[in-house]
Amino acid sequence: MTLISLQDMSVSLAGQTVLRGVNLSIKKGEIVTIVGPNGSGKSTLLKAIIGAVTPSAGMVTATPGLVIGYVPQKLHIDQTLPLTVRRFLSLPRRVDDDRAMRALERTGAAALAGRQMSALSGGQFQRVLLARALLHDPDILILDEATQGLDQPGSAAFYRLIEELRAELGCAVIMVSHELHVVMAASDRVICLNGHVCCEGEPEHVASAPEYRALFGTGTQGALALYRHEHNHAHDHDHTHQHAHDHEAAT
Repeated sequence: MTLISLQDMSVSLAGQTVLRGVNLSIKKGEIVTIVGPNGSGKSTLLKAIIGAVTPSAGMVTATPGLVIGYVPQKLHIDQTLPLTVRRFLSLPRRVDDDRAMRALERTGAAALAGRQMSALSGGQFQRVLLARALLHDPDILILDEATQGLDQPGSAAFYRLIEELRAELGCAVIMVSHELHVVMAASDRVICLNGHVCCEGEPEHVASAPEYRALFGTGTQGALALYRHEHNHAHDHDHTHQHAHDHEAAT
């Protein structure tokens, strides 16, 4: 079942064409990762999907009644503002306690309900933002570089949580990220963007595509293999640890 589709869509901002001729569809339950260099139009694509920008050509078609949950790239909260996690979930519209706690439980953040937002670690903050995006049981969950600033174990744990939520809720997931070593193992489909769709397909297909390598080089394939080892618990533990150690040494 197709939830949303973009047909030959282009977007111009301040007289400059940011995206051109994008054809894309998102189906129920799939995880789609969008990768591309800075300035490639990734955030603009997300804004077009959620209706925050209007295409200059083509169209965006969504299933009637589609509910979208959005986790932004950054959210600045004044550190001097007294704001608990529970109160944050009721902004801008009040949410009842049962719904709020259910969302926090889904993201492993139930114990944080009474904490101040200003006191949260980076990982805790992202789990609260994710809980907020889940409040109204979205059909599509959109994450705009949601793990920016987290270390590699934190990013990996966050994306494992996303996989679990997809399985539990049956929602589609659209992720934008530079962290190919973490994201690709979780993705059903990867879309490489650079003002237009350069290539798309299963992670292995995209990682070996000439268009992808032209943008990112060949080194990311080793990182992809690293995450496959971490992700597959059937691998020998010592072997996994050695790969992780080698990667850390290389970086």
